[in-house]
Amino acid sequence: MSHSTSDTHEVRIDRIVSGQAASDGAGVRLIRVIGGASLPDLDPFLLLDEFGTDRPEDYLAGFPDHPHRGFETVTYMLDGRMRHRDNHGNEGVLVPGSVQWMTAGRGLVHSEMPEQLEGRMRGFQLWVNLPASEKMCEPRYQEFSPASIPSVRVSDGVEIKVIAGRVGEAQGPISQPATRPVYLDVSMAAGAAWEHELPEGHNAFAYVFEGSVQVGADSVGARELATRQLGVLDGGRRLAVRAGASGARLILVAGRPLREPVARHGPFVMNTREELMQAFEDLRAGRF
Repeated sequence: MSHSTSDTHEVRIDRIVSGQAASDGAGVRLIRVIGGASLPDLDPFLLLDEFGTDRPEDYLAGFPDHPHRGFETVTYMLDGRMRHRDNHGNEGVLVPGSVQWMTAGRGLVHSEMPEQLEGRMRGFQLWVNLPASEKMCEPRYQEFSPASIPSVRVSDGVEIKVIAGRVGEAQGPISQPATRPVYLDVSMAAGAAWEHELPEGHNAFAYVFEGSVQVGADSVGARELATRQLGVLDGGRRLAVRAGASGARLILVAGRPLREPVARHGPFVMNTREELMQAFEDLRAGRF
């Protein structure tokens, strides 16, 4: 990806990826956007799943105990309640609008189970890679309630929840120096426009989960993203977005690429095959 040093270089969509139906955990239905055949990863991002259903049978089985090592999982709840537990004694309930940024590090075993028997369950899980130097760090959590995530009205018809990164004076609560992430939840009224400057050198994507947007100024090269489409952004700095006729809601995510080899299998993401085999051996031996 090319990165311009000019602050005025306009962001364009490099490619468009549509989410694919998948299931995970004990059969939870979801849409896999990053981590499938069409977009295996976007350094430092390894996976993006959108889950959303009104049908309890699609989510009640949840995500029973499973291990992680070598990366971070970010869960952002839009609707519903999910209880998290791990084998280090950590436990909590994610409510609508809350975020959990879990650094798995050297390893833990955890579960994520619905705390409801009916109603809507909706949200995102994003996997963010860790650099080799931090893959075996102690596990830790950054958990934030809806009230601790700043919401900014940047213009008429544009409201932004700042989970990570900065919009104007609002700073998101998440801190991760390794990848310096940006994670914004952007709500736009019909026809509303918004511009934002992305950090130089970051890889970035926009994923629309309601309505549609046009990315790029009203000139040649502007492209539309429809519902459940992800646009891989081309590495420019100045992003211009305009909502379609029914408005839009999207997440804008960016991170500093690690540019390291990736060896991944299931719940483990390391740098070499040997490290992967060691992770399975450590799990078997109860060292998580």
